[in-house]
Amino acid sequence: MANLKLGKLPDRTPSKITITVSADLSQALKDYAALYRQTYGDSESVAELIPFMLAGFLEGDRGFAKARKESLPAASMSEKSRRQPGSG
Repeated sequence: MANLKLGKLPDRTPSKITITVSADLSQALKDYAALYRQTYGDSESVAELIPFMLAGFLEGDRGFAKARKESLPAASMSEKSRRQPGSG
């Protein structure tokens, strides 16, 4: 097997998530999309903006990053073992 500097790429299959938001949040998201269009000259739907908004939020949350680095990998491993047939 070749020893490549670039590791195996992660799963890039998109996941669809459906959420319900309050009327106030819905309006705020529409206002944000309008401001985005005014700022950049590109019209993007709220649905197109939300994944980037969430990613930016998570990337900027130091508490989440620390917890994920310290403890979440172990939680992910136990979740995988629970899903495997014949375990537990």
